Amino acid sequence: MPVNSSQAGVAVRVFAAKAIDAVYRGRSLKAELAATLPKIHDVRDRALLEAICFTALRQRARYDAALKSWLQKPLGAKDGELHALLLAGFAQLDELQLPAHAALSATVEAARALGRPHQAGMVNAILRRAQREGLPPVDASATWPQWLKRKIESDWPAFAGAIFANSAQAAPLWLRVNRRKLSRDAYAEKLDELGLSFTVDDELPEAIRIDEPVAVNALPGFAEGEISVQDGSAQLVADAVAPAAQSRVLDACAAPGGKTMHLLERDASLRLLALDVDARRLQRVGENLARNGLHAELRQADAADPAGWWNGEFFDSVLLDAPCSATGIVRRQPDVLLHRREADIAALTALQAKLLDSLWKLLQPGGVLLYATCSVLKDENERQIDAFLARTPDALAEPLDARFGHASGAGRQCLPGEGGRDGFFYARLRKRLAK
Repeated sequence: MPVNSSQAGVAVRVFAAKAIDAVYRGRSLKAELAATLPKIHDVRDRALLEAICFTALRQRARYDAALKSWLQKPLGAKDGELHALLLAGFAQLDELQLPAHAALSATVEAARALGRPHQAGMVNAILRRAQREGLPPVDASATWPQWLKRKIESDWPAFAGAIFANSAQAAPLWLRVNRRKLSRDAYAEKLDELGLSFTVDDELPEAIRIDEPVAVNALPGFAEGEISVQDGSAQLVADAVAPAAQSRVLDACAAPGGKTMHLLERDASLRLLALDVDARRLQRVGENLARNGLHAELRQADAADPAGWWNGEFFDSVLLDAPCSATGIVRRQPDVLLHRREADIAALTALQAKLLDSLWKLLQPGGVLLYATCSVLKDENERQIDAFLARTPDALAEPLDARFGHASGAGRQCLPGEGGRDGFFYARLRKRLAK
């Protein structure tokens, strides 16, 4: 993609506009960034591109409200990249607080680089107005589609406002320290030497939270496997599963491998099978295990169809981090609110039920299945588990303590932003011993 300008930062704004426009047209933000970031060589520019895209999508309701108010006539169907560029400009001036002169200059020049020289003056005028007046406030729920907003308000009437507000905030960087290589305190000393501020949580023995933006690749020990990136809520999964030493464990939907690695970092004696239906994502699991010096059996297969892969040996523990609506991680995947459809929920709950029923048959009597999602919808969580228990006589729900969030039926629900963590549901199910 040619960018006919030598001005620093113009290419980043061009890439950001194209990425945001692609997301509006249905592309995954994760996939779009994966394709775009390798084109940018400077690590600071890559970080800026990500920050612009995430901010523009998280705050799109506010930014679109400003455009609706300030533009003399709405942008047309062919103005997708221009619309995205304006959102990118707002993000720089608003949440990212970039120096106004540099942000305006590079964004206006990006309009020209995108083949919009006749609209560069309009871009300049709109962004200067944003600089003078600020962006108008809107309710944080405005970004959510109405059907999904109603579900959140129905499921969590006392917490809906906080869910919407916290989902619009930037997520912190959570690290998991590999206890096989060093202690959390020892790694914290390395961060102190760099002058980075961080938080530790007594409920999460390997976790460190960094609230200021930092490139994880630049952190000490990352390449050597001393740390991995994993949200605090996801780190609690290892506590909820708590497999016995040398036991046979199945991580049924394992990619990208964070929970597999955490279990093995705690106990390398586990006989762990990491399963995933996606070959490319499973390859990433293998790469992450190798970086951390860990070993698990990897297999590409559909967890919902054990006949195609199970060898008949029962598992002592099964971890089912089920496919879900991702409504608990909107702050990390803001495109969820653009792409999720109401019909998706019924399809997801049917798949979750099939996975529960299929994997339960592979569990040793007396064994534990840990059901987890990054959703906040009770259809996928509380009501899903209630229905499973009702149809599964040999299943017994075991209580989890308050570390795992609010009591929600037979499980626990952490809501977005609580303790700085993602929204996450956990249910620990024990298979009764035969009488």
